[in-house]
Amino acid sequence: MAIIEDTYCEAFEGLCCQLMVTAQDAKFLNKAANFFTALPSTVFGDAEGGIVRWLTGKETIDGRVGAIIQLWVNGTGKKAIAKFYEQLGRRLRQGILVIPTTAVFDYYPHKTEMNFNMMNNVGHCGDGYEDIIIKFERKMISIPIMMGYDFLIEQELSYSKGVMGGNLWLFCDSVDSGIKVGREAVKIIYEIDNVSSIFEVCSAGSKIETNFPEIGPTTNHPYCPTLRGKIPNEESKVPEGVNSIPEIVFNALDIDVIKSTMLHVIEGIVNMEGLLKISAGNYGGKLGKYKIYLRELGLKESYFT
Repeated sequence: MAIIEDTYCEAFEGLCCQLMVTAQDAKFLNKAANFFTALPSTVFGDAEGGIVRWLTGKETIDGRVGAIIQLWVNGTGKKAIAKFYEQLGRRLRQGILVIPTTAVFDYYPHKTEMNFNMMNNVGHCGDGYEDIIIKFERKMISIPIMMGYDFLIEQELSYSKGVMGGNLWLFCDSVDSGIKVGREAVKIIYEIDNVSSIFEVCSAGSKIETNFPEIGPTTNHPYCPTLRGKIPNEESKVPEGVNSIPEIVFNALDIDVIKSTMLHVIEGIVNMEGLLKISAGNYGGKLGKYKIYLRELGLKESYFT
């Protein structure tokens, strides 16, 4: 059984929309969902996306295979909202509309006071030939495209505030163990509603301080197993026997979902072979407003000793 470090995960506030994308088959669906959510890049002032879960035809609005996906931006003010609208349109246009047979629906789980009208940044891809229709009891923008059908996207997409940067660090005895344990953690996240794993298994946790700010966050060198013995012993924070530390990062619609995700993931992997310790990433309160202490998640006290 892995030991759980008595520490906290540091998270921060952002804006999120949650959508349902559908397609006629899994091949087109996978491409659209992955194009839309690819390249987590809020650190570069853009947006980041994640897949919540995959859906069968019995679970979707139009009876085809689908996926629930999220898009996020850091911050909640006017500049963040403007950036969000621009980034959302870009990813919908170039990540989903161009993939054959796809359609997009609003899938925020509750009514919000904030929504985007998608006509200006997606609907006008019809070059003036777009139309608004009622289908599936929803107001949809219908955009004629060369493939031979109209691309459908719900006219208004909801968004609201959520929590970004929930994370767990998994200290494992080998790279193979890190991959196996990390994949199991992601599998558990896919079973939880309203949360998305941003990188799935992330191989390169970063830090705020960097020698090369022009390229963004750089490697969290005290936690790199291959640097043990190459940097001063007092600087290395890799425990003896640990040879891999994958990071699992997730965003959720509210803080309770973040906490529930951390609890379920830890309980689901704590006894896995090759996992020696579970910790979390924080930066001494410099990054975000939320401090989520592992000891306060409702775990067994014996996990901490």
